[in-house]
Amino acid sequence: MALTQQFDPETADNYEDMEKQFAVKAVHHMTVYWGILEKMPGSKLRLTRIDDEVLEHFKKEFPEFDPSEEIDEDKMKSKEGKEKWRNFVNQYEKKVDDYNFGTMLRKSPKTEYGEKETMFAVRMQFYAIEIARNRAGLNDWVYEHAQQDKQKS
Repeated sequence: MALTQQFDPETADNYEDMEKQFAVKAVHHMTVYWGILEKMPGSKLRLTRIDDEVLEHFKKEFPEFDPSEEIDEDKMKSKEGKEKWRNFVNQYEKKVDDYNFGTMLRKSPKTEYGEKETMFAVRMQFYAIEIARNRAGLNDWVYEHAQQDKQKS
């Protein structure tokens, strides 16, 4: 019997602790990323050692994706969308650490992280989408606002 068939997270004694640990790690990742965007224009940022490869692969597999638009979460999480993303993500299993770890992703490059503006995604979805946004200069506004706020203080 496979481990996934034996393990039932709903009845696991430490399920609540596991959820808390996930939440802490996801919020930490989100906070660190935002802090980096405030200190450096996204267009100058590298998120992985293989950003160029990830972006090229992302554009090939998702040619319809417009990084400036809000993500259609229903389309992304539909049966078809999940399958397409699973195939994309799994190609990074041996290339990117925590490639399938859960994280938070802004639905739109025009907003800050917030309850209604954020969705759950896996790390490779985050990397692919944020690399595309950064290369298009769509996250540079975060740095510009942070610099303006510094000058006001």
